[in-house]
Amino acid sequence: MADLDQVLAEIKRGTDEILLEADLIEKLKEGRPLRVKLGADPTAPDIHLGHTVILNKLRLFQELGHEVIFLIGDFTGMVGDPSGKNSTRPPLTREQVLANAETYKEQVYKILDPAKTRIEFNSSWLEQLGAAGMIRLASHQTVARMLERDDFKKRYGSGQPIAIHEFMYPLLQGWDSVALKADIELGGTDQKFNLLMGRELQKAEGQKPQTVIMMPLLEGLDGVKKMSKSAHNYIGVSEAPDEMFGKLMSISDELMWRYFDLLSFRPLAEVQQFKADVEAGANPRDIKIALAKEIIARFHDQAAADAAHQNFIDRFQKGAIPDDIEEVTLSAGAEGMAVANLLKEAGLVGSTSDAMRMIKQGAVKMDGEKLEDAKQVFSAGLSAVFQVGKRKFAKVTLS
Repeated sequence: MADLDQVLAEIKRGTDEILLEADLIEKLKEGRPLRVKLGADPTAPDIHLGHTVILNKLRLFQELGHEVIFLIGDFTGMVGDPSGKNSTRPPLTREQVLANAETYKEQVYKILDPAKTRIEFNSSWLEQLGAAGMIRLASHQTVARMLERDDFKKRYGSGQPIAIHEFMYPLLQGWDSVALKADIELGGTDQKFNLLMGRELQKAEGQKPQTVIMMPLLEGLDGVKKMSKSAHNYIGVSEAPDEMFGKLMSISDELMWRYFDLLSFRPLAEVQQFKADVEAGANPRDIKIALAKEIIARFHDQAAADAAHQNFIDRFQKGAIPDDIEEVTLSAGAEGMAVANLLKEAGLVGSTSDAMRMIKQGAVKMDGEKLEDAKQVFSAGLSAVFQVGKRKFAKVTLS
C-alpha cells in the first residue's frame, strides 16, 4: 500500500481535480497498464510551457508503465472547440490541421518518450460515423444539458449566436474516449464539461467510465493571464536557451513556486527545502536559476542550460547591474501600466516625455534586452530589472 500511496501522491501533484479519485485508486490496484488519453486539437503549431503542464503528467504515466495515447484531433480541429470562447471559432481547413499536427508530433516528443507513445488521429473513427452515426451520437444529450456549460450559457443569455456544430464538439470528444476505451483522460480545467461527457458516453456504451484528471492552467510571465501566444506572455519549448533563461528569470518570486509545482520534476521534498531556504534568507534568484536550468536542460541539454546561465551572469552580474539596485513596487491598475509611466514612477526618468525619448534613442532596457515599443503596457505580476542609460537601474514589480 505504501507504493500505491506514493504513486497516487505523484499523480495528484499539481492537479486541480480528479473525478473520481476512488475510481482511480481501484484502477491502479488492478495492476494492469491503463490507457491514458490526452487529446489536442492542432490549432496552433507552437507548444509552450503552459501546454507541458498536462504533457508532464502524461509523461509520468509513461514512467509508471501505463499506455499513453496522444490523440491529435484532426477531425475535431476542423469543428473548433468552443471551450472558453465567447463567439464561434472559425474551423480550420484540412490542410491547416494536418500541417499543425505534424509540428505537434515533433514537439511533444521533447517531453514524451516516442517509443512509449501511441499517436492516434480521431478522424480514424469519427469520419466513419456518417450521418446516421452523428444523429445517434447527438441523441445522447439534450439542448438543456448543453446549455449547462458555462460558455454556452453566457452566450445564450447575452444573445450571442451558438452554431449547431459547436454542440457536437463535446460529443465528438467524448466519443474519442469510447473509441479508445480510455481508462483515464487528462485535460485542463476549462475542459471539464467535455471530459465528463466522455464518462457519460462510455456508460451509455456499456464501458467502465474513465477517470478524469484536470490540470490547472499555467499563468504566463505576467503572473495574471493564462500563458498563451495571444497574450504575449509565453515561453515556447523551441525557443533559444538564452531567451528561455531570460524569460524565466523575469517571473516574480511568488510565481516561481507555481512554476516549480507545475513544471519541475524535482522531488516534492526538495521544493519544500527550497521554500524553507528562502524563508531562512536565501536569495530567490538563485533558486530561480535552478528552475530555469532544469527546464532548459529538458528542452535542449545541460550544456545549453549552463551556457545560458553563464551568459546571464555575463550580462547581469559582472558589473552590468549594481548589487544595491533599488526595488520598487507599483500598482498596475486594471488596464496595466504603460512603460513611460512605469519608468517615471520608478524614478528612472523625470517625465513620460523623457521616457519616450530615451526609448526611441535605444537607451532603455528590460532584463538586459533593449525596449523598442514606446507604447508597451505591462500587467500586474511583472517583475523585471529596468535600465535607463548606463547608470540608472530599478527592479520593478507590478501588483
